[in-house]
Amino acid sequence: MIKKVLLFLMFLTLQSCHIGRMIRYYKADIDDHKIFPYTEVNKGEEVFYFKDSTNSKLSEKIKNIKVLENEREHFIDDFLDKETEATAFLVIKDDAILFEKYYEGYKRDSISNIFSVSKSVTSLLVGIALDEGLINNVNDPITKYIPELSEANKTFNKLTIEHLLNMRSGLKFNETYSSPFDEVSKLYYGKNQMKQISSMEFIHEPGTYHDYQSVCTTLLGIAIERVSKKQLGKYLEEKLWKPLQMENNATWSLDDKIRKNTKAFCCLNTTAIDLAKLARLVLNKGRFNGKQIISEKWINKLTTPNKMNDCYQYQWYSNECSDDYYALGILGQIIYIVPSQDLIIIRLGKSSGKMFLSKVKEAVSI
Repeated sequence: MIKKVLLFLMFLTLQSCHIGRMIRYYKADIDDHKIFPYTEVNKGEEVFYFKDSTNSKLSEKIKNIKVLENEREHFIDDFLDKETEATAFLVIKDDAILFEKYYEGYKRDSISNIFSVSKSVTSLLVGIALDEGLINNVNDPITKYIPELSEANKTFNKLTIEHLLNMRSGLKFNETYSSPFDEVSKLYYGKNQMKQISSMEFIHEPGTYHDYQSVCTTLLGIAIERVSKKQLGKYLEEKLWKPLQMENNATWSLDDKIRKNTKAFCCLNTTAIDLAKLARLVLNKGRFNGKQIISEKWINKLTTPNKMNDCYQYQWYSNECSDDYYALGILGQIIYIVPSQDLIIIRLGKSSGKMFLSKVKEAVSI
């Protein structure tokens, strides 16, 4: 009898904390939108479609790209299909689709977790909140928007929105996913983000040290939810999903059905074709169909290389050797933008794999 009671208590404990989720699902997966509660992100009535240039000469050049693997050459489609765990690969130039293929049973309308590309989307929403005056200034302390953090640790009063955008929180936070007990695993599988963050300690003065940490984006997402009085997914729906005339509905995972704090750092679940529309917005300096959706000033902030911050600025990466910039997820999800060529490359997958971005850039160069 005692053994049964102990097993029952252990079951309840596991069900109530992140360890239970982690044991059950083992590791982060692109289909985790099926295991977390979520906010629906609905498309509008109008849909924007890219032109179809998949039968053009440029398209043929991409199809003829060869990749050397294990002393054997593969054409790009064959390589993506058989040698990687890519689920989608999309190339768009001058608003025209040159290459669009799906793998591993995924289709054009298949949503999947885009992981840390979600951080870059959250940054766009921070920019909109600033444009609207909901957030006053990037130099504001996070405690202006989440005041209970000040009660947890006075050092939070020194942590600004900009520190969070540039991953300079100074918090003690392990991003390795190495065990159920590291901070990012707790954040991913946990059911109470605010409780976890409130108990964190600082090991650096905020703003003094760059360290990639998902907790930074989590706080930005919660701040947006507080000032907009909307779940982050609904703010995304109103400010980007419907205005950009997305093709598919999306979802954004939550920590818990009761607390409903959005997993801003990881868990927007969407399609490659709709990610391409977000990329197009950034490429066009925040404009869509003649309307300024996000201020050009904000877009410049996230696309201008910050070499003092490891070329990571406002939740986006840049290539210091060129004007290219990109958003990146842990399993090889990528939005890659080449302004000089009006080029967008989207890759989604189950694990990281060869991107051959330079080969695509070379193929479409004129």
